[in-house]
Amino acid sequence: MKKVYPVFFIFMLLLANCSTHSFNFDGEKAYQYLQQQCDLGVRNPGSTGHNAAKELITKTVSPLADTVVFQEFESYVDSEKVTLKLTNIVAGFATKKGNPLLIGAHFDTRPRADRDPNPLNREFPIIGANDGASGVAVLLHLAELLNQNPPPRTVYLVFFDGEDYGFSGTLDYYCIGSEYFAKNLPIPKPVEAIVVDMIGDADLSIPVERNSYRSHPKLTKQLGDIARKRGFNQFEHRLGEEIYDDHLMLIQYAGIPSVDLIDFEYPNKSTNYWHTTLDTPDKCSAKSLRVIGQVLCDYIYGENEE
Repeated sequence: MKKVYPVFFIFMLLLANCSTHSFNFDGEKAYQYLQQQCDLGVRNPGSTGHNAAKELITKTVSPLADTVVFQEFESYVDSEKVTLKLTNIVAGFATKKGNPLLIGAHFDTRPRADRDPNPLNREFPIIGANDGASGVAVLLHLAELLNQNPPPRTVYLVFFDGEDYGFSGTLDYYCIGSEYFAKNLPIPKPVEAIVVDMIGDADLSIPVERNSYRSHPKLTKQLGDIARKRGFNQFEHRLGEEIYDDHLMLIQYAGIPSVDLIDFEYPNKSTNYWHTTLDTPDKCSAKSLRVIGQVLCDYIYGENEE
């Protein structure tokens, strides 16, 4: 017996199959990328690990993206009399579709553990499992998904260099790569941007960063709505602190409305692994990476739309 379907039902079924939909973000795969970066050792500019991190990113995204742009530049640090050789890496997907979205993370790590509880460790560089590797890990797996499932809009994944070189007590020499990028855009100007930083914390908590809310309140709401729809209580419905991060360079120097997803209390208010030698992979989790990656996927593929 052959079942006959009404023409209207067949039309609706075809329409549903053609509509945009999200894809499952694999937190375990992202965590593997986090671990790979940490296995390279410290990745502050000038280190062997820094060069290896650039090679890892390049090797991963080059066969996946429509285009890859390397923005090479130098930055002179007067207090140390050293010239940093830096590179921003930009991977573009669906570059002809327009309405470009930038998703960024920094791949460098801090050259000094100045917040370490042990004073003897404070001149040593850090592994940066959360502060650096976590955001990059999400972007690397996202590159795989964007390749397998072309997005409905242009997406640029930007790996910023030189974000964390600065010194305590001053904002000098932070966000070097994103500032250079914003002042010398190597791609068509994105209409909006999302920066992910310190999002691997096993005790993940993402409040609404204040500068993000001022810059792009609509996007902060959309991301929060997606998270709540997914049941991700890691996204908090409250204003957090003002964070000086790569998104500010995009806002100030390129006029790109931008949002920063960041858990600055790492892991919580009473304990700190940020800018210490304790920022290691065991403090991070695949679950946290999945939460961030899935929210980004849902936003890219339009799951926030009613």
